[in-house]
Amino acid sequence: MSKLILSRRSLIRTGALGGGLLLSGCDKLYQQPGFRSVLESGESLHRATQRALGGQALAREFRVSDMSPNFRANGSKEGAGDEYRQHLAQGFAQWALRVDGMVGRPLNLPLTALQSLPQRKQITRHDCVEGWSAIGQWQGPQLSHVLDLARVSPAAKYLIFHCADIYGGKPYYESIDMVDAFHPQTILAWQMNGRPLPQEHGAPLRLRVERQLGYKHAKFVTRIEARDTLAGVYGGKGGYWEDNGGYAWYAGI
Repeated sequence: MSKLILSRRSLIRTGALGGGLLLSGCDKLYQQPGFRSVLESGESLHRATQRALGGQALAREFRVSDMSPNFRANGSKEGAGDEYRQHLAQGFAQWALRVDGMVGRPLNLPLTALQSLPQRKQITRHDCVEGWSAIGQWQGPQLSHVLDLARVSPAAKYLIFHCADIYGGKPYYESIDMVDAFHPQTILAWQMNGRPLPQEHGAPLRLRVERQLGYKHAKFVTRIEARDTLAGVYGGKGGYWEDNGGYAWYAGI
């Protein structure tokens, strides 16, 4: 495996830069030159090398006994706006996920519809750029099932995940390409550790894209938009941290 891939894993496991440099927020981490160089250098090479070596390999899955007693909630811990708060008060009974853009069949999927699709349950490790990790259990439909229902266009290259949270005064969003979108461990999780997803972890729905760093796992997902380009969406770099912190768009580990 390439030195770049190993260095990214080492960065996470040693607390960003190690030696007491672990900071409290993702935005502060980017100010550290060593952290910035690892995330930015050779992103395209890293993506190509990792996928050539790993293909559609699965991220490691764990046993129930391996689950972390406490799974830290990071980033936004509340959804924003009156509409979200109303859905939360109603137990998301009237909530629906919008799937649109380059699809043959735009969808509005209630939470019950997502729960009725074939489910995948997986126990995986969440790695954050801040240097911490936690193991939790997630359940939800594979994203590929939803894309098939929507008849996503073969010309679509990216999925944009629009979210109901505001971070740093700006809407949070993320994106992945179709390789990760159709990976079997990429799911739309509505359940965490055997219970409905709590608000601090992104209720009612969050993305789990298990071969990527934590900031790619968008919480509070309300809309999935299929596109052939990232241009024209917010800052155009494919995600909140990519636009505002210079983070790498491809955050594979």
